[in-house]
Amino acid sequence: MSQVEDIILDRDKRGVSHLRGYLSPDFCHDAARFLLEHAPRALICTGFYIKRAKAPETDGPPGAYFIGKALQALGFQVTYVSDRHSIGLFRGLARPHELIEFPIADVATSRRFAQDVLSRLTPTVVISIERCSLTARGRYLNMLGVDITPFNARLDYLVEGQPATIGIGDGGNEIGMGNLAAQIPSVATLPKEPAATTVSKLVLASVSNWGGYGLITALSLQARRNLLPSVETETDLIRFMVSRGAVDGIMTQRVHAVDGFLLEENQKTLERLHALLSAQGLRTG
Repeated sequence: MSQVEDIILDRDKRGVSHLRGYLSPDFCHDAARFLLEHAPRALICTGFYIKRAKAPETDGPPGAYFIGKALQALGFQVTYVSDRHSIGLFRGLARPHELIEFPIADVATSRRFAQDVLSRLTPTVVISIERCSLTARGRYLNMLGVDITPFNARLDYLVEGQPATIGIGDGGNEIGMGNLAAQIPSVATLPKEPAATTVSKLVLASVSNWGGYGLITALSLQARRNLLPSVETETDLIRFMVSRGAVDGIMTQRVHAVDGFLLEENQKTLERLHALLSAQGLRTG
């Protein structure tokens, strides 16, 4: 088993690691190779609404942002897509033309909007990280099984039918987890009504941000340059997004944490990925 996958699936609190055997052993490297084969225009979708807190969460947007920065360093054009709940987390980080706010609307309006985006930008790859997926019953459910459909833009329509897509998730209800819809309900701690939206390549992680960093690590190994953010840069970004209203998705509070991991705990994954790259002669900067 690959060290990258070992690292990002460590400290698994939800049981998502039970699904690992259904993917290729080196799924991060597989996704990275696929991504590099589908340059040069990436659409990155993210943002998960926490109903109890009436706010977006800290898992997803940081990983999305850093995937985008890594791809830009490799010559990609990057556009971030989210809805009104999460798009503000990116303002001041990305340039205005790199941001798209997808409306929370009915099916017909959403499909038209998605088609317009795809026609205008002609992305060569669409990436989704920690973005709630439609279920087979056409609903958006959080990890407690609560229906959050009224709070979700239908970003699935940017993924459906596209030839090159990557999904990153940690709980079974995210875009991309539809690849394992038949297996997810067999894990007691995962949803009984799982995600339905599928992708070309799926990345699993204990925390979706970590899945994003795993993908960046695999890209780094293939590009022979360390594209990961520093621990300090990631910490600063999480603090910035909390200042913009983001909450920890588990604690449902505006605290400097991600999925129940305080910053000091959270940063251990990134530290281990940097150590892996360093062992391969790839140092930061």
